[in-house]
Amino acid sequence: MRLQDFDNDEEKVIQDKFKRKTWNEIRTNDSWAIFKIMSEFVNGYENMGRIGPCVTIFGSARTKPEDKYYLLAEKIAYKISKAGYGIITGGGPGIMEAGNKGAHLGGGTSVGLNIELPFEQHFNPYIDHDKNLNFDYFFVRKVMFVKYSQGFVVMPGGFGTLDEMFEALTLIQTKKIGKFPIILVGTAFWSGLIEWMKNVLVEQEKTVNAVDLNLFKIVDSEDEVVEVLDKFYKKYDLTPNF
Repeated sequence: MRLQDFDNDEEKVIQDKFKRKTWNEIRTNDSWAIFKIMSEFVNGYENMGRIGPCVTIFGSARTKPEDKYYLLAEKIAYKISKAGYGIITGGGPGIMEAGNKGAHLGGGTSVGLNIELPFEQHFNPYIDHDKNLNFDYFFVRKVMFVKYSQGFVVMPGGFGTLDEMFEALTLIQTKKIGKFPIILVGTAFWSGLIEWMKNVLVEQEKTVNAVDLNLFKIVDSEDEVVEVLDKFYKKYDLTPNF
Protein backbone atom coordinates (compact mmCIF):
# COMPACT_ATOMS: atom_id res chain seq x y z
CA MET A 1 0.00 0.00 0.00
CA ARG A 2 1.32 3.45 -0.94
CA LEU A 3 1.32 6.25 1.63
CA GLN A 4 -1.10 8.29 -0.50
CA ASP A 5 -3.49 5.33 -0.50
CA PHE A 6 -3.33 5.27 3.28
CA ASP A 7 -4.04 9.02 3.38
CA ASN A 8 -7.10 8.50 1.18
CA ASP A 9 -8.31 5.62 3.36
CA GLU A 10 -7.80 7.77 6.45
CA GLU A 11 -9.97 10.49 4.92
CA LYS A 12 -12.70 7.93 4.24
CA VAL A 13 -12.53 6.69 7.84
CA ILE A 14 -12.87 10.25 9.17
CA GLN A 15 -15.81 10.95 6.86
CA ASP A 16 -17.49 7.72 7.97
CA LYS A 17 -17.05 8.64 11.63
CA PHE A 18 -18.85 11.94 11.12
CA LYS A 19 -21.64 10.44 9.02
CA ARG A 20 -24.98 10.83 10.76
CA LYS A 21 -26.26 7.54 12.17
CA THR A 22 -29.44 6.66 13.97
CA TRP A 23 -29.29 5.57 17.60
CA ASN A 24 -30.29 2.06 16.53
CA GLU A 25 -27.39 1.87 14.03
CA ILE A 26 -24.90 2.96 16.70
CA ARG A 27 -26.27 0.51 19.26
CA THR A 28 -26.26 -2.40 16.79
CA ASN A 29 -22.68 -1.75 15.65
CA ASP A 30 -21.45 -1.57 19.25
CA SER A 31 -23.23 -4.81 20.16
CA TRP A 32 -21.55 -6.76 17.37
CA ALA A 33 -18.17 -5.22 18.26
CA ILE A 34 -18.49 -6.75 21.73
CA PHE A 35 -18.61 -10.25 20.24
CA LYS A 36 -15.52 -9.54 18.11
CA ILE A 37 -13.64 -8.28 21.19
CA MET A 38 -14.73 -11.32 23.20
CA SER A 39 -13.56 -13.68 20.48
CA GLU A 40 -10.10 -12.07 20.47
CA PHE A 41 -9.83 -12.41 24.25
CA VAL A 42 -10.95 -16.05 24.19
CA ASN A 43 -8.59 -16.95 21.34
CA GLY A 44 -5.71 -15.16 23.06
CA TYR A 45 -6.33 -16.79 26.46
CA GLU A 46 -6.67 -20.28 24.99
CA ASN A 47 -3.48 -20.02 22.97
CA MET A 48 -1.30 -18.12 25.42
CA GLY A 49 -2.40 -20.24 28.38
CA ARG A 50 -0.64 -23.24 26.81
CA ILE A 51 2.69 -21.42 26.56
CA GLY A 52 5.27 -21.46 29.35
CA PRO A 53 7.04 -18.50 30.99
CA CYS A 54 8.03 -15.81 28.52
CA VAL A 55 9.77 -12.46 28.38
CA THR A 56 8.33 -9.78 26.11
CA ILE A 57 10.60 -7.70 23.89
CA PHE A 58 9.19 -4.33 22.81
CA GLY A 59 10.77 -2.12 20.15
CA SER A 60 10.42 -0.31 16.86
CA ALA A 61 9.04 -1.95 13.73
CA ARG A 62 11.21 0.40 11.66
CA THR A 63 14.62 -0.77 12.87
CA LYS A 64 16.65 -2.24 10.00
CA PRO A 65 18.49 -5.61 10.21
CA GLU A 66 21.88 -3.89 10.02
CA ASP A 67 21.05 -1.50 12.89
CA LYS A 68 23.01 -2.01 16.13
CA TYR A 69 19.78 -2.29 18.16
CA TYR A 70 18.39 -4.98 15.83
CA LEU A 71 21.57 -7.00 16.29
CA LEU A 72 21.51 -6.42 20.05
CA ALA A 73 17.84 -7.45 20.31
CA GLU A 74 18.67 -10.67 18.45
CA LYS A 75 21.52 -11.41 20.89
CA ILE A 76 19.30 -10.61 23.88
CA ALA A 77 16.53 -12.93 22.69
CA TYR A 78 19.06 -15.69 22.00
CA LYS A 79 20.53 -15.40 25.51
CA ILE A 80 17.10 -15.27 27.14
CA SER A 81 16.05 -18.39 25.23
CA LYS A 82 19.18 -20.22 26.34
CA ALA A 83 18.34 -19.21 29.93
CA GLY A 84 15.05 -21.08 29.63
CA TYR A 85 12.50 -18.39 28.78
CA GLY A 86 10.31 -18.01 25.73
CA ILE A 87 10.11 -14.76 23.78
CA ILE A 88 6.98 -12.75 22.99
CA THR A 89 7.07 -9.87 20.51
CA GLY A 90 4.54 -7.87 18.56
CA GLY A 91 5.16 -10.25 15.67
CA GLY A 92 6.18 -7.65 13.11
CA PRO A 93 9.43 -6.47 11.51
CA GLY A 94 12.28 -4.50 13.07
CA ILE A 95 13.08 -5.16 16.72
CA MET A 96 10.17 -7.60 16.87
CA GLU A 97 11.68 -9.68 14.09
CA ALA A 98 15.06 -9.58 15.82
CA GLY A 99 13.48 -10.87 19.04
CA ASN A 100 11.75 -13.76 17.32
CA LYS A 101 14.87 -14.53 15.29
CA GLY A 102 17.01 -14.73 18.43
CA ALA A 103 14.49 -17.03 20.08
CA HIS A 104 14.35 -19.21 16.97
CA LEU A 105 18.15 -19.49 16.76
CA GLY A 106 18.31 -20.25 20.47
CA GLY A 107 15.82 -23.09 20.15
CA GLY A 108 13.34 -21.30 22.40
CA THR A 109 9.62 -20.61 22.19
CA SER A 110 8.97 -17.75 19.76
CA VAL A 111 5.57 -16.02 20.04
CA GLY A 112 4.19 -13.23 17.85
CA LEU A 113 1.18 -11.10 18.76
CA ASN A 114 0.58 -9.46 15.43
CA ILE A 115 -1.79 -6.60 14.66
CA GLU A 116 -3.08 -5.56 11.25
CA LEU A 117 -1.94 -2.02 10.35
CA PRO A 118 -2.26 -0.05 7.09
CA PHE A 119 1.52 0.03 6.67
CA GLU A 120 4.81 -1.18 8.24
CA GLN A 121 3.31 -4.17 10.12
CA HIS A 122 3.49 -7.75 8.81
CA PHE A 123 4.37 -10.92 10.67
CA ASN A 124 7.98 -12.05 10.52
CA PRO A 125 9.16 -15.57 9.53
CA TYR A 126 10.76 -16.47 12.88
CA ILE A 127 7.56 -17.02 14.87
CA ASP A 128 6.63 -20.59 15.80
CA HIS A 129 3.92 -21.60 13.34
CA ASP A 130 1.44 -22.44 16.10
CA LYS A 131 2.18 -19.28 18.12
CA ASN A 132 1.39 -16.55 15.60
CA LEU A 133 -1.70 -14.73 16.88
CA ASN A 134 -3.45 -11.90 15.04
CA PHE A 135 -5.41 -9.06 16.62
CA ASP A 136 -7.58 -6.19 15.42
CA TYR A 137 -7.68 -4.39 18.77
CA PHE A 138 -4.57 -2.86 20.35
CA PHE A 139 -6.01 -3.08 23.86
CA VAL A 140 -6.71 -6.83 23.62
CA ARG A 141 -3.18 -7.38 22.34
CA LYS A 142 -1.71 -5.36 25.21
CA VAL A 143 -3.60 -7.50 27.73
CA MET A 144 -1.90 -10.58 26.27
CA PHE A 145 1.52 -8.95 26.59
CA VAL A 146 1.17 -8.11 30.26
CA LYS A 147 -0.84 -11.16 31.33
CA TYR A 148 1.56 -13.75 29.96
CA SER A 149 4.96 -12.08 30.42
CA GLN A 150 7.33 -12.59 33.34
CA GLY A 151 9.55 -9.72 32.29
CA PHE A 152 9.73 -6.87 29.77
CA VAL A 153 12.74 -5.86 27.67
CA VAL A 154 12.20 -2.46 26.05
CA MET A 155 14.41 -1.63 23.08
CA PRO A 156 14.44 1.79 21.37
CA GLY A 157 11.18 2.54 19.61
CA GLY A 158 8.48 5.08 18.87
CA PHE A 159 5.01 5.89 20.17
CA GLY A 160 3.91 2.24 20.26
CA THR A 161 6.96 1.16 22.25
CA LEU A 162 6.53 4.03 24.73
CA ASP A 163 2.84 3.18 25.08
CA GLU A 164 3.66 -0.46 25.88
CA MET A 165 6.42 0.49 28.31
CA PHE A 166 4.28 2.96 30.27
CA GLU A 167 1.38 0.50 30.27
CA ALA A 168 3.59 -2.10 32.00
CA LEU A 169 5.00 0.51 34.41
CA THR A 170 1.51 1.75 35.34
CA LEU A 171 0.16 -1.75 35.98
CA ILE A 172 3.14 -2.62 38.18
CA GLN A 173 3.05 0.74 39.99
CA THR A 174 -0.66 0.29 40.79
CA LYS A 175 -0.11 -3.37 41.73
CA LYS A 176 -2.49 -4.65 39.07
CA ILE A 177 0.17 -7.13 37.96
CA GLY A 178 3.22 -8.58 39.69
CA LYS A 179 6.43 -6.59 40.03
CA PHE A 180 8.14 -8.18 37.06
CA PRO A 181 11.43 -6.76 35.73
CA ILE A 182 11.24 -3.93 33.21
CA ILE A 183 14.59 -3.58 31.44
CA LEU A 184 15.29 -0.58 29.19
CA VAL A 185 18.08 -1.30 26.72
CA GLY A 186 20.27 1.54 25.45
CA THR A 187 21.48 4.22 27.85
CA ALA A 188 22.06 6.69 25.02
CA PHE A 189 18.47 6.30 23.82
CA TRP A 190 16.67 6.37 27.18
CA SER A 191 18.77 8.81 29.24
CA GLY A 192 17.00 11.95 28.01
CA LEU A 193 13.56 10.58 28.89
CA ILE A 194 14.73 9.38 32.30
CA GLU A 195 16.27 12.78 33.09
CA TRP A 196 12.98 14.45 32.15
CA MET A 197 11.08 12.04 34.38
CA LYS A 198 13.41 12.83 37.30
CA ASN A 199 13.52 16.59 36.81
CA VAL A 200 9.92 17.26 35.78
CA LEU A 201 7.73 14.42 37.04
CA VAL A 202 9.51 13.74 40.34
CA GLU A 203 11.16 16.99 41.42
CA GLN A 204 9.30 19.81 39.68
CA GLU A 205 5.69 18.65 39.40
CA LYS A 206 5.76 15.81 41.95
CA THR A 207 3.40 13.72 39.83
CA VAL A 208 5.55 10.60 40.32
CA ASN A 209 7.25 9.33 43.46
CA ALA A 210 11.03 8.98 43.28
CA VAL A 211 10.75 5.33 44.33
CA ASP A 212 8.72 4.58 41.17
CA LEU A 213 11.84 5.13 39.08
CA ASN A 214 13.18 1.94 40.65
CA LEU A 215 10.56 -0.05 38.72
CA PHE A 216 12.92 -0.28 35.74
CA LYS A 217 16.59 -0.88 35.03
CA ILE A 218 18.70 0.56 32.20
CA VAL A 219 21.32 -1.71 30.61
CA ASP A 220 23.41 -1.85 27.45
CA SER A 221 24.23 -5.52 26.82
CA GLU A 222 22.61 -8.92 26.48
CA ASP A 223 24.50 -10.23 29.51
CA GLU A 224 23.09 -7.45 31.70
CA VAL A 225 19.55 -8.29 30.58
CA VAL A 226 19.93 -11.94 31.57
CA GLU A 227 21.60 -10.93 34.83
CA VAL A 228 18.61 -8.75 35.80
CA LEU A 229 16.16 -11.55 34.97
CA ASP A 230 18.16 -14.21 36.83
CA LYS A 231 18.60 -11.96 39.87
CA PHE A 232 14.86 -11.35 40.02
CA TYR A 233 13.92 -15.01 39.77
CA LYS A 234 16.58 -16.20 42.21
CA LYS A 235 15.28 -13.65 44.75
CA TYR A 236 11.85 -15.30 44.62
CA ASP A 237 13.25 -18.81 44.19
CA LEU A 238 11.61 -19.20 40.78
CA THR A 239 12.91 -20.78 37.59
CA PRO A 240 11.55 -21.09 34.04
CA ASN A 241 9.41 -24.22 33.84
CA PHE A 242 8.79 -25.11 30.18
